[in-house]
This record gives sequence, C-alpha cells and structure tokens, in this order.
Amino acid sequence: MSGTLYVIATPIGNLEDMSPRAIRLLKEVDLIACEDTRHTSKLSRHFQIETPLISYHEHNEEQRTEELIAQLLRGKHIALVSDAGTPLISDPGYRLIRACREAGLTVVPVPGPSAAIAALSVSGLPSDRFLFVGFLSRKESTRKKELQWLAKLPVTLILFISPHRLPQTLSDIRDHLGSERHVFLIREMTKVYETAVWGKLGDVAQKAVEMERRGEFTLVIEGAPAQSEEPPIEIDAAAYVQGLQAQGLSRSEALKQASRELGIGKRRLYRLLYGPGRPESDED
Repeated sequence: MSGTLYVIATPIGNLEDMSPRAIRLLKEVDLIACEDTRHTSKLSRHFQIETPLISYHEHNEEQRTEELIAQLLRGKHIALVSDAGTPLISDPGYRLIRACREAGLTVVPVPGPSAAIAALSVSGLPSDRFLFVGFLSRKESTRKKELQWLAKLPVTLILFISPHRLPQTLSDIRDHLGSERHVFLIREMTKVYETAVWGKLGDVAQKAVEMERRGEFTLVIEGAPAQSEEPPIEIDAAAYVQGLQAQGLSRSEALKQASRELGIGKRRLYRLLYGPGRPESDED
C-alpha cells in the first residue's frame, strides 16, 4: 500500500489558528516536508510534534520531489507545509503534487489559514470574483506588462508585496491602475501588530510610506469597471431604420442594411427597436 501526502495549512501568525486535525496529522505522519526546518521546528515544539522534518524549498524542489515520491510509494505518509498559511500559494509544492497525481498517489488537503483569503474577507471589496496574483515580477519590463493586463480585469485582485518593495510596487500599481480604485492593505495579519489601511489607491500609497515595513503585505485591489460586451448603439438608430423603410426597403432589408452600415448586430438592433424576439424575415 502506498502512502498519502497531506497538504496541511499552518497559521500565518497566530498559533491559535492551528486546527486540531492539522496537529493530529502532523503527529501521525512519518515525515514533514517544510520550507525551512528552523521555522517549522518552532511550530513542532509548540504543539509537541516529534515527527522528523525535511527541507522542501524552491532550490531543492526537483531533487526532493523524487525522494518524497519514492517514500510515498514505499508506504510512508508525508505532510507538506509552508512557512505560513496554505502550501503552494506562492510557495513551492507544485512539482510534488503533480508527480503524485501522475503516480496515482493520494493527496489530501487539510484546509486552514490563507493570507490571501483572509485579507479578501475583510477588505470590503467584491469577493464573488477575484484573481490571486501573488508577487509581481521583480523585472521592471515584465512587471509593466503584468500591470497593463491586470488594469483591464473587472475582478478584485489580491497581491503579496515584500516589505522592502512596498513603495515602488504601490507606485507602479498607481501608475497603471490610477489613483481612484479602492484598495485594502494589511500587514502582520493575525499578529499583535496587525495594521490595515483602506481607501483609494492614491491615498493608501501615501499612508503606506509611514507604515512599519515588517512582514509581508497583502494588497486587495478593486477591479476595473465592467465593460459592456456589446458596443454602444447610437440613439438615432430607429430613425435610421425608418428612413431606409421610407425609401421602400422592407423592415428586414432595412434592419440588414442598418446593421451593416452602423456596425450593430441585426438581432441586437431588432431587440432594441422592437423588443424581445427574433428579427422577422417577412416583407412588411
């Protein structure tokens, strides 16, 4: 029998957010794969977890994936954790999960804290549609292209920002998205010195300069205004169609010609002029 990989969320700051199920599984598995063994050892000591730790980070991900898959195939049960929050959310782990799927191994999520979802839930911004962006590119040209694309999306955006890059990142976002969008910026979430700012992007960018730059920041941004799926129709379209009919064209012919000359779909033009239904083809 092969083993199971448990993808376990851990607290993003407050240890009281650790779930009883997560604690139990971390004690029961044979091995815990973590980003930084020094960091996870503090969590283990607090909850009296004695399971051995093994490092799994971006620099050894390929090698460790092979090792962990081999152990799972031998029947070992393994937990994957990140330094904080839900694994794989801007953290290593994709290679391992993909390899497990390809090998037919069982992967079980153990849900819990997530900085992105926690920030969204208290942002005061629409949460029915959102895009988790993670960290923007450090390369200026790539970051510019990312922001040009993000500026057009009519969905709430969620970003992570490193403290030392906060002023520059907010400045870049303001340059491409404008100063009027509402945003929510929070740092040290769930910790003693949790700090949050809400308001328009231009104002928040100024206030952020005074914020202590410790811990990662999470930024939630209002999406772009939704654009109409169809082009606007001119108000005199009805008169245009009537004029064509006055020249002897049938209604169907007038609609077809107006559609072509005004650049408006015939069905849409019909609905706007005559209400719901399908364009009629009779000569009336």
